[in-house]
Amino acid sequence: MPGTSTGKNAEKGTKNSTATPATAAATATTPRRRQARGERRISQLLAAAAGVFCRTGYAAASTNAIAREAGVSPGTLYQYFPNKEAIAIELGGQLLQRAHETHGQAFRPENLRRPLPELLDAVLDPVIAFNCENPAFWALMHGTGVPGIAQEHEELHANLLTRIDAVLRDFCPQATPHELALVSNMILGIFKSSLDLILAHEGDERTAYTAELKAVLLRYLEPMITTTLPH
Repeated sequence: MPGTSTGKNAEKGTKNSTATPATAAATATTPRRRQARGERRISQLLAAAAGVFCRTGYAAASTNAIAREAGVSPGTLYQYFPNKEAIAIELGGQLLQRAHETHGQAFRPENLRRPLPELLDAVLDPVIAFNCENPAFWALMHGTGVPGIAQEHEELHANLLTRIDAVLRDFCPQATPHELALVSNMILGIFKSSLDLILAHEGDERTAYTAELKAVLLRYLEPMITTTLPH
């Protein structure tokens, strides 16, 4: 009968309606779990890529080697990254962001008001530690030839020069812009050359090269500036 059919349909609709919230919750949870698994897999692949880039350099690295390092098949890798360059850009972008954050911490105003020897410790220690903890950063920033990474590295370089220039300007208000630029570039050049040696050694040798870098910069800068910032 029509009335009976309508009642059954209404009852069926009520049952479906009652089940809907639980079904919706389960449906919403599934994508979140998949997203979390995907993020873990990406982190795993990036960590593997960092190891491969450090050992072989970017040019000699391959997606097969990265997949092998991560313990996954090449097909799994290609689900997340189309090629080696895409992996390098993602890894390089994350490391560049951390580098910017590290530089911001190193050049905090309270650090820059210290006497020169303490200022060098406060600025250099976190930057050196970052590079030692992330050797893939050095490997990616030098010699990859990947346009996106090269451009962002140039911006990081320019940002560091600006920070150094600002510190020197406070120390040496009488210096001309040209003189400040020369000294800033020399400081950064000394740091980068020394960082090669620091990263190539471990333990006591690394500590010794770090101390030598600070001694070189101290002897270079001390004749130019006072031991405390004029405020």
